[in-house]
Amino acid sequence: MPDNETSPPVNPTPATPLTTELRAKLASAPVAGLSAQLRRRGLEGVYVDGVRPLVAGQKFVGTARTLRFVPFREDLFTGHGGGYNAQKRAFDSVAEGEVLVIEARGERGSATLGDILAIRAHARGAAAVVTDGGVRDADAVAAVGIPVFTAGPHPAVLGHKHVPWDADLTIACGGATVQPGDILVGDADGVIVIPPDLAEEVADAALAQEDEDAWIARKVAEGHPVQGLFPMNAEWRARYRAERAAVPETSASDAARAGA
Repeated sequence: MPDNETSPPVNPTPATPLTTELRAKLASAPVAGLSAQLRRRGLEGVYVDGVRPLVAGQKFVGTARTLRFVPFREDLFTGHGGGYNAQKRAFDSVAEGEVLVIEARGERGSATLGDILAIRAHARGAAAVVTDGGVRDADAVAAVGIPVFTAGPHPAVLGHKHVPWDADLTIACGGATVQPGDILVGDADGVIVIPPDLAEEVADAALAQEDEDAWIARKVAEGHPVQGLFPMNAEWRARYRAERAAVPETSASDAARAGA
């Protein structure tokens, strides 16, 4: 690399801190709604593809802490795979509210963690673990209680396919670029990456859209056709605004603040 060029900076501290209030907003908003708001702002490369929760119904919000595995090579594993390696150091140092995000190149043929490391992350207060690789001891990991989103279970230890290489750098997980300090949200629909400086704006917009969608759903349930209602045309939007003005309701964003 020429002397006048530098590597892109990592994001060790979020530009917008993940406050208790912001965390509550993001937890109240569905990933699908957050995804739609990011798309409206021109962000498409935010999906961690190919991962599913080990336990159905789990959701998480947190800031990224990153860990990278490289493909297995015998001589490199000798120096980096044993002892207090990068994987163990990352699980020992993950902080409360962080999501440990693991780059495993989408390789499902080997585990990237098991129950002991899941217990360690849970004890540290981590919000979740996201890996585009496998998980071993899947039933035991599921019982720990920490949300784990993975490409699937596999019984082999990491040395079958991986070398734990380094941490706290920009990685790729499930086709998405993730930097330390990025905000991740996961639910049954998947996992998305939110740039910290957009998180508040995106959360507010997603919750506002949830209020509209809930009103539309009630109208559809009452027997109205979706034509002109979903999405709302000018006539329906006027009715929506009139009803909201006449009978104030607790919005999703208000509920999120109340629960903060």
